[in-house]
Amino acid sequence: MGAKPKSRPLTPLELEIMKVLWEAGPGTVEAVRARLPGPQKLAYTTVQTMLNVLHRKGKVKRALRGRAYEYRPVVTREKAASVAIRDLINRLFGGSAESLVMSLVEGRELTPEKLDRLKRLLKESDSAPQGKEARHGNN
Repeated sequence: MGAKPKSRPLTPLELEIMKVLWEAGPGTVEAVRARLPGPQKLAYTTVQTMLNVLHRKGKVKRALRGRAYEYRPVVTREKAASVAIRDLINRLFGGSAESLVMSLVEGRELTPEKLDRLKRLLKESDSAPQGKEARHGNN
């Protein structure tokens, strides 16, 4: 058996397309294209190509509805965020989540209120069984 392929973070354009699908639900190429932000609309074929790339990567599924494919997300926003954060930690902080947090603290990116919340979450996760709720809180 081969190793599971490494999950890669979404590119900026893939992320914008996924945001449309997460927020608006399943949609055709034209529906996704119409909801993409920005003053300049992307070409239909660009959005179609990107949705096909996401489909090949297993990030979206598609089903034929009439004459057009309808795309829906397979990967959750939380999973995409987790992969992106893990990639950031690996690339910029040598795999150390602690270094990421220290960078946020030292750069004053975390207010005292946010630090207090982080401390509470850490305390709760120490006393809770290891699972999704323990890692992410119940918020």
